[in-house]
Amino acid sequence: MITVFGINLFALFGQLLVGLINGSFYALLSLGLAIIFGLLKIINFAQGALYMLGAFLALLALKYLGINYWYALILVPIAVGMVGILMERFLIRPIANEDHLYSLLLTFGLALIIQGAFTHTFGSSGLSYSVPEALKGGTRLPFMYLPNYRAWIIVASIVVCFGTWWMIEKTRLGAYLRAGTENPKLMQAFGINVPLMVTLTFGFGVALAGFAGVMAAPVYSVSPDMGSNVLIVVFAIVVIGGMGSIGGAIITGLGMGIIEGLTKYFYPEASNTIIFLVMVVVLLLKPAGLFGKEA
Repeated sequence: MITVFGINLFALFGQLLVGLINGSFYALLSLGLAIIFGLLKIINFAQGALYMLGAFLALLALKYLGINYWYALILVPIAVGMVGILMERFLIRPIANEDHLYSLLLTFGLALIIQGAFTHTFGSSGLSYSVPEALKGGTRLPFMYLPNYRAWIIVASIVVCFGTWWMIEKTRLGAYLRAGTENPKLMQAFGINVPLMVTLTFGFGVALAGFAGVMAAPVYSVSPDMGSNVLIVVFAIVVIGGMGSIGGAIITGLGMGIIEGLTKYFYPEASNTIIFLVMVVVLLLKPAGLFGKEA
């Protein structure tokens, strides 16, 4: 044990690692929410349930089809994205011109249905999903032991998050997406199929939740409640970063995970509420969020 100024560095860095891992999942889930709301103005309360669906699909694919983790990491987000496409096309699009509250209530109801169906089928207890063989073990660092799979989560989530940000903010496709949501009639006049673009964008935002679910399966217990437990925290992070801010969702997700980890070491009693306390302070000082734009 190494202690500096009364601080146990092994325990501190261990909690920072846990916080960064949680922050990686927060970033992925809040990024999906930010894309869906920022580009489509849809409040998707089913994001947590779809995150849970991704974890369960990875587990079931391994158990019944023999599809390993690496294939699941590709196939499951596609499958969850297809579920999102069907949701947008047949459920959300008919109420697209109504108040945002309608989409919130609809997706909240869908989340309850999905969670209830999985609870009825698999029960409420958690199921285990083993770490892939290639990522077992870890590395001994000066102040901590770093499991390989935890390091993979951090690296993969950062690459996916910032790759998504670059695609939306810096490419022609991203420019079409932003223009199509801001002025759909003008884009349709140029021959762009805006409804298809909206559907695919919603599917991509949902696929990020499926991707996070697959990566979370070996870390957390795969259970029907795993999505509802994290959803409220993720919505708070989206609010802190600024509703619809792509970069804000990524930075705030990672940052709040680190703050949560530090709080678990210095003041554990506040670790479950620190993110909501930060949200309250941010809303009082900057109602649009840290990276959001004032209306």
